[in-house]
Amino acid sequence: MTDITQTSNVPQIKIPATYMRGGTSKGVFFKLSDLPEAAQQPGSARDKLLLRVIGSPDPYEKQIDGMGAATSSTSKTVILSKSESPEHDVDYLFGQVSIDKPFIDWSGNCGNLSAAVGPFAIANGLVDPARLPQNGVVEVRIWQVNIQKTIVAKVPVVNGEVQETGDFELDGVTFPAAEIPVAFMDPADGEGAIFPTGNLVDDLEVPGMGPLKATLINAGIPTVFINAADLGYTGTELQDAINSDSKALAMFETIRAHGAVRMGLISDISEAANRQHTPKVAIVGPPADYVSSSGKVVSADDIDLLVRALSMGKLHHAMMGTAAVAIAAAAAIEGTLVNLAANGGKSGVKRNAVTFGHPSGSLRVGAEANQVEGRWHIEQAVMSRSARVLMEGTVRIPGDSF
Repeated sequence: MTDITQTSNVPQIKIPATYMRGGTSKGVFFKLSDLPEAAQQPGSARDKLLLRVIGSPDPYEKQIDGMGAATSSTSKTVILSKSESPEHDVDYLFGQVSIDKPFIDWSGNCGNLSAAVGPFAIANGLVDPARLPQNGVVEVRIWQVNIQKTIVAKVPVVNGEVQETGDFELDGVTFPAAEIPVAFMDPADGEGAIFPTGNLVDDLEVPGMGPLKATLINAGIPTVFINAADLGYTGTELQDAINSDSKALAMFETIRAHGAVRMGLISDISEAANRQHTPKVAIVGPPADYVSSSGKVVSADDIDLLVRALSMGKLHHAMMGTAAVAIAAAAAIEGTLVNLAANGGKSGVKRNAVTFGHPSGSLRVGAEANQVEGRWHIEQAVMSRSARVLMEGTVRIPGDSF
C-alpha cells in the first residue's frame, strides 16, 4: 500500500475558461489576460499549459485527463484579447492541439470556432458596449492572428445578451441554435497568391501514385484538392471507410506532405509532421445520392458536388470551416477541380455559391471571384454557422505543468 505522506503533492491552479461549440467544432476559450503571466506570451510555457488543459500528449489517444475529446474537431484552444487595431474588436489566436504528441500547431485558423469568437467577445467585454444594441445584430470585427486576416461575424443580440438558441440547423450538429453568418475577408494569403504554383490544376508527383491532378489553393486555409475517382473513391465515403484503413490514411498523409512542398509551405516532406494542421487534403466528386452519418438521405439533386476532407490525419466528420472557405473560393474560379466537379466536368461555368455534400450532410457556401492584374482575388467567402457556450468557469491543471 502506498504511503500517501510520501506521494508528491503539487497543488492545482485555476484558470478562467469557457468551453464553447462553434460550428461543428468545440474548444476551450481563454481571455489572454486570464492566463498565467508566463503563458501570456508565445512559447513553451503557453504550449505546455494548453497541452495539459486539453489532455495531450496522450499515447492512448483518448484525452481522458483533459478537456479534449480525442478528435481534431474537439482538440482545440482559443486565446482572445481586445484588439490593438481600431478597425477590429477582438484579436483571435487559435491553437490546434495534437492528440498523441506534445505539439500545438499555430499555422492556421479554425473556421468553425470563428463563429464562437464574436459571442465570447461580446459576453466577456471585448467589444465596445457602445456598439452593442439592446436588440438586433452586431458585426463583430475579428482579427485572426494566425493568418493575419479579418473575419466579420454577425451575432444576434436579444435583451442586451448574445442569442444562442434558435431554429438554425447545421448538419453535423445535433440541436438547432441561433444563426451566425461569418464572412472571411480576402481569404487568400497576404500577397493574394490564391494559387501558390500559379496554376488552377497541377500534376502533383506522389511516389507510388504517379502524377495526380490537383488544385492547390490558399484561401481560408491551404488545401490540396484531388479528384476522388483518381484515388478509387466516389466522394460518398463516411468516416469509417477511410479512418479504419491505415493504408488509406498513410496515402493521404503522403499526398498532403508532397502538396505542402509544392505549395512552398515546407521545403522537405520530412517537415510535414511538424505542420499537421496545414495544408488540408480533400477529395471531390460529382453529386451522388448517399446516406449521411446521422442516417439522413442526401440527394444528388440537392447538392452541387461531393467533398470529403481530412484534418489532423483523419477524415473529418463534417467539414472544417476554413476548408469550406477553400471550397467556396475554388468553386468560384472556373477550371479548378472543385469548379469542374460542381459543373459536371464542364469548364467555363462561373459560380458564386455551391452546396456540397459532406459526411454529416450538406453545407452552402458562397464566394465572389475576380481577377486583378492577372491574379485571382476573393473579396470574401461567406457561410452560416452557430455557436453556444457549453460550460464556463475555471479549468484546473497541476501547477508544475508549464
